[in-house]
Amino acid sequence: MLKLLKNFKPYLPSFLLVCLLVFGRSMADLKLPSIMADIINNGIGSGNISYILRMGGIMLLVALGGMACSIATSYFSSRNAISFSRDLRNQVFTKIESFSQSDFDRFGTASLITRSTNDIQQMQMVLMMGQRMMLSAPIMFIGGILNVVGSDFALSRILIIALPAVFLTVILIGRKATPLFQIMQKKLDRLNLVMREGLSGVRVVRAFNRDAYQQERFNTANKDLTNNSIKVNRLLSLQSPLMSLIMNFTIIAIIWMGSFAINTGDLMIGDMIAFIQYVGMILGALMGLSMIFIMLPRATVSANRINEILDAPITIGDRENIQTLPSKAGITLVFDHVSFRYPGSEAAVLHDISFQAVPGQTVAIIGGTGSGKSSLANLLLRFYDVEQGSITFNGIDIRNLSLQDLRAKIGYVSQKALLFTGNIADNIRFGKSDATVEEIKQALTIAQASDFVLNTPNGMEATVSQGGTNFSGGQKQRLSIARALIRRPAIYLFDDSFSALDFQTDANLRMALREVTKNAIVIIIAQRVSTIMHADLILVMDKGRLVGKGTHEELLQSCQVYQEILSSQLSLEEYTPTVAAGEEDKNK
Repeated sequence: MLKLLKNFKPYLPSFLLVCLLVFGRSMADLKLPSIMADIINNGIGSGNISYILRMGGIMLLVALGGMACSIATSYFSSRNAISFSRDLRNQVFTKIESFSQSDFDRFGTASLITRSTNDIQQMQMVLMMGQRMMLSAPIMFIGGILNVVGSDFALSRILIIALPAVFLTVILIGRKATPLFQIMQKKLDRLNLVMREGLSGVRVVRAFNRDAYQQERFNTANKDLTNNSIKVNRLLSLQSPLMSLIMNFTIIAIIWMGSFAINTGDLMIGDMIAFIQYVGMILGALMGLSMIFIMLPRATVSANRINEILDAPITIGDRENIQTLPSKAGITLVFDHVSFRYPGSEAAVLHDISFQAVPGQTVAIIGGTGSGKSSLANLLLRFYDVEQGSITFNGIDIRNLSLQDLRAKIGYVSQKALLFTGNIADNIRFGKSDATVEEIKQALTIAQASDFVLNTPNGMEATVSQGGTNFSGGQKQRLSIARALIRRPAIYLFDDSFSALDFQTDANLRMALREVTKNAIVIIIAQRVSTIMHADLILVMDKGRLVGKGTHEELLQSCQVYQEILSSQLSLEEYTPTVAAGEEDKNK
């Protein structure tokens, strides 16, 4: 936790002000019992009304001063804690944004969300309470002890028994609570995971009538968290009654012993009342500290979880001596004996992949499910790094380029079309932030999306809901393609991006792409032969290996896997690719 508190340095001036305010409030609280004792002993006892009024006015001013300090303390301490948590959230989010895909896989999305929200909130709460109680409690404790000892030493002996009992209670409960808080945060991760899966996959759950199963998963995770929380709170609930019991027995003992001292004339009534108030302040300060110690174990667990993110090494990032590519130069892409396995996987998913692509060339990648097609896209974008071999742009290993420079050269359309909340224009500008309206319209036209976009009531300003759920699969894919087209990159990477398009739209889109991409490399990962059969170079993948490389005609003669894929699809497509090819040739 101390490591995270280094981020509190910008708020040290405000913290020092809180310290002064807390000191002022504590001094006012410590002064009030002595004033009350004087009023009882010297005013009420002798019937001196003017003395009572004068001391009562002083007591009121002291109380008002303490109240003003207390209000200001609450304001500045809350502002410090909230600002600290804001900065910490920014720091955590920035670090998460730099994570590679393997880092996301290691932590898990649900856990990252919990660490960025609930764990930081725990830090905020303990910091907010700590600025008030951790400062005032020692002052009240020491000040109370000095006043108690100074007023009557015989009565102060009662604290020799009360204080160790309080300390022992706090220590025992704290030791029992710490491991339970660690378990609680993990169970909260699990609950968030189940809830996130249920909400994001609600259509699948309903389509398969698995509502009861998903409800059972949620109930189990929720019950586990609830049982653990009950166990923690049951333990913590012992503290308040135990502390109150100790305090009340202490007060009873003070009254009992004080009555004898009053009878003998060794103690005045006002002094005994002040003594009781000071003892209440001492035990109250200890109770306040105990609340902090209750919060500290959970905050410590949360701090460790946050530090795990902040201390996590960046597995994929910019190297020290990065190289640069000319901004407008064409790119020659080379995969040179690339092999790769996912972190934690025993078997490699890619084995010795080699090919070259030059500007103006269309490279298609086809193969069965799990053959490694999307893994090639992940390596090209440096979501992961190659295990063996290299990927180069104009002879420069992409690991020697900055991630920003590398990804600026690539227009990527993912396998799963994803849109962001906002409107259509905002989503297209995600590819180029300064894109003009005309550029957006042109990108939509090429992506075959202008027909449904411009015909909507609000056109490009039409609202996009979370995940783009108010658009069909084909519409989302076309908008995603337009987002990649608008940046005019050196490499266009389409990862199975035409699967939701009908054959006619697919053919029209590929035809429109020819003019835009004539000076760029186009990489198309697809399942349908009709989408890729006119590519300049077709790569056939099977079980992570490159089993065929060439044009459509060459692969028909030399690659058995390609022949099997073709024969399995032609019967379904009824030779539509041949017809489409003829239509495209006529339009050239």
